[in-house]
Amino acid sequence: MGTLAIIVLGFFLFVILGLVFYAVSIYNGLISLKENIKKSWSNIDVILKQRHDELPKLISVCESYAAFEKGVLDRVMKARENYFRANTVAQKAQASGDISAGLKSLFALSENFPELKANENFMQLQGRISHLEESLADRREFYNDSVNNYNIRIQQIPDVIVANILNYRQEEMFEVSEEERKDVDVKIKLPEF
Repeated sequence: MGTLAIIVLGFFLFVILGLVFYAVSIYNGLISLKENIKKSWSNIDVILKQRHDELPKLISVCESYAAFEKGVLDRVMKARENYFRANTVAQKAQASGDISAGLKSLFALSENFPELKANENFMQLQGRISHLEESLADRREFYNDSVNNYNIRIQQIPDVIVANILNYRQEEMFEVSEEERKDVDVKIKLPEF
């Protein structure tokens, strides 16, 4: 074998090894992005679980005030049940949005009940749930960033080739429901004089 043949063979081996390492790099990057989506969804689930555990306590405190609007309480509990039945990200996002909207209504209505607002348990639960809602918003943002990075990456060349081989498809964003975008409609009953 001549020197030229060895150089050409060495060049082809170098190119092939370079392509293999590049493909492995793309594969590892896509796996990392996919796992970040799972991790960020799990972080959302942790907050949602904590919020769902607190809701029955809050409802119980509110129900002790006979005049408190039962429709709002029922709406929050129904949304909570819908979350447990949800199977997809979109369904869970919708149910979570319904809970958030119901909580906004509940907290707004509580302004009409000074004795409820003065209740220490209510105030603690309201503070805890408000904190959970803020944490949930942060984690939704991180989840959507992870999904966005992944969705962009699987559409870019050359990553799209590896993504198609692995049958990777776009992931759904955690989107705010129409219900959550609406203002809270609070009807205040004024005492008659």
